[in-house]
Formats: sequence, structure tokens, C-alpha cells
Amino acid sequence: MNSQRTVPIRWQVVALTLCQTVMSTGYRMVYPFLPAIARGLGVDLRAMSLAVSARSSLGLFGPLFGSLADTWSRKKALLVSFAVLAAAMALVVAWPVYPALVIALLLSATAWIVMQAGLKAYLGDTIQYTQRGVVVAITEFGWSWAFLFGVPVIGWLIARSGWVAPFRLLAVLSAVAFATVWFVLPSSSGTAPASRPSMWAGLRALLRTRSAVGVMAFAFVAAGANELVNIVYGAWMEGAFGLQVASLGLATAVIGLAELGGEVLVATITDRLGKRLSSALGLTLNALVCLGLSTFSRSLPLALVGLFLLYITFEFTVVSAISLMTEQVPEARATSMASYAASAAAGRALGALAGPVLFTWGIAANGVATAIADGLALLVVVLFVRDRAARPTPTVPLAG
Repeated sequence: MNSQRTVPIRWQVVALTLCQTVMSTGYRMVYPFLPAIARGLGVDLRAMSLAVSARSSLGLFGPLFGSLADTWSRKKALLVSFAVLAAAMALVVAWPVYPALVIALLLSATAWIVMQAGLKAYLGDTIQYTQRGVVVAITEFGWSWAFLFGVPVIGWLIARSGWVAPFRLLAVLSAVAFATVWFVLPSSSGTAPASRPSMWAGLRALLRTRSAVGVMAFAFVAAGANELVNIVYGAWMEGAFGLQVASLGLATAVIGLAELGGEVLVATITDRLGKRLSSALGLTLNALVCLGLSTFSRSLPLALVGLFLLYITFEFTVVSAISLMTEQVPEARATSMASYAASAAAGRALGALAGPVLFTWGIAANGVATAIADGLALLVVVLFVRDRAARPTPTVPLAG
């Protein structure tokens, strides 16, 4: 690795986790506040779900965008991602209309893809595979912190200053994240220029690896299953329990706690249990929870318990799978992670379209469909996915 590193790896992980929190807040804030944003724009929930689906569909181009972290340095890819996110947020502030929001969602999806590919590839380059589940889980704290801290703040801002206010804040925070990455990461993070694979070379290596294709298939089905509930839970909480915007933002903190719990579980047991077995266990538990969503709908406390169980099991599943994917094709890590993200995005796009349709029969229909899809994803894991042994790569001790 780079001998010029001046910031210890443990502090790099902390900084990258905080930057991930900013990116995740920008990505996730749309879900709980779909009705509020739709009202502000003067469009219906269906129009907003189409915009979210379009954002997810952009993930199909993930290998194109994400492979930049293979052909460029990891650091440059991360810097570009936060610059694009800042531009997306600023666009909505300057032009608060539906077309601008759609463009911003597409830009933020591009930023998300590049950031995730660059970050996971950097961790794969730097951290030993036997410890990678722990470190990936720590950086994924940013995903749950977005709901624990970011989304409640977003809800407060919308209630106080209107739906545009959060975009202004996130534009500033994205610029701060850009500066943080510039400072903490070594300039030459990633492979040497002569050994960086092209996107097509990386994709060929990926598609020749049966287990890697299996992980992508898992990502497609599991992410699509989760989106069936994810896209409608805000409308469910509003309609079933009369939660207002500010209260809804606080209620989503329960999901943040669940996801944080899932990430803590990954950090605690996934490296010991094995990434593949952990993914299979998480899918099984998630399916069982989904089958009981109708029971959880009887009261607000039960609904919050159901959301907690739903998201802790899903987060445990997906973070374990991320660690698994980092070592499927080590010679093209960023392209691999971008392809994984593209598969998940394609699944989410379908889930975003199907979720509101299923919701016309009630949240129980979404839960049953999710459980069925989880069962299919579990079958893929059992039949096709293997927990590949780490190949010798330069590593840096976590305490370094």
C-alpha cells in the first residue's frame, strides 16, 4: 500500500464512515418523506415512486460508473462522488420543481454508485479478508446513522422550513465530505496505473466467476424484496397511524437503530460464522418477519417492533454479503462492487414499481411478496455462492 499515508487507517475508517453518513442521508431521506415532497411539488405519490424507480434504474449503469474506481484511484472516485452529490442537492435548491428533483435523484444515484464502489474497493485493498466484515460493518454505520440522526433532522427541517431546506444543508455537508476525503486518503489509493483493469476486462473476470454471479443474483432479488416494503412504509405509517412529518422522521429512527444493530451483529459474528452462512441466516429470519407484518399492523408499537425486526435482519444479510463480494474477484474489486450495486439497483427499481401496487391490498401483501422473494434469494445463496478464501494482497493492520 501507499507508504506516504499520514492518517492512520483507524481514523480513515472513522472519517469515511462520517462521509458515508452524508451520502446515505441524501439517498435515504426521500423514502419516509415521499408524501411531503410530493405535496410540495404538487404531484401524486405515483409520480414520486416513478422518480425513485428511475433513480434505482440508473444503477444498471453501475459497472460503467463504478469501474472508475478501478481505472482511476479510489480517492479520485470518492472525490467525484461527493462533488456530484453537492451539485445534485444545489440543483434542487436553485430550481425546486419536479424535473429538477428527478435530475437530482439521478445525479445522487450516480454519486452513490461511484462512492460505494470506491469505498468498498479501498477497504478490500487495505483490510485483510478475515477482518473485513468488521471494517465494512463499521463504515456501514453511516447507512444506519442516516436514519438515526440524518432523517430526524430532515423531518424537523421540512416541518420548520419546507421540503427544500434539507437539500440546502446536504449541499454544504457534501462539500465538507469532499474536503474530508481529500485530506484523509492517500493520493495513490488503489492499484498501480499499469495494473488497473478496464471496465470490460473487469466484467469478463466477474462473469467468469460463478459464485460472483450468484452474489449479484442474490443482490437483485433481496434488494427488490426489501424495496417492496421500503417504498411504502412512510405512506403506511401516515395512513395507518396518522403520523405527521416530524413524528414520522422520529419514527424512522427505529429503523436506524435496527440497521445499526444489524451492523453490530455483522461486526461481532460474521467473520467468525462466515459471510455466506451469515447471509443465508439473515434471509431466513427476514422472511419470517415479513410473513408476520399483518400482525404487526395492529398498533403503532407493534408496527415499530415489526420495522425493527425487518430492518435488523435485512441489514445483517446485506452487509454480510457486501463483505463476501469484496473477495469474489479481487483483481477488479471496484467493478465487482459496482456490478453488485447495479444488481441491487435493478431489483430496487422493480420493487419500487411493484410496492405501491401491492400496497393497494395492504401492507400484508407487501410482506408476503417479500418473504417469497427472500426464499428465492436463499436458494441462490445455497446453490451458487461460495465464501471464497482470501488471496494474498497487501494489507494494513486495522490498528495502524
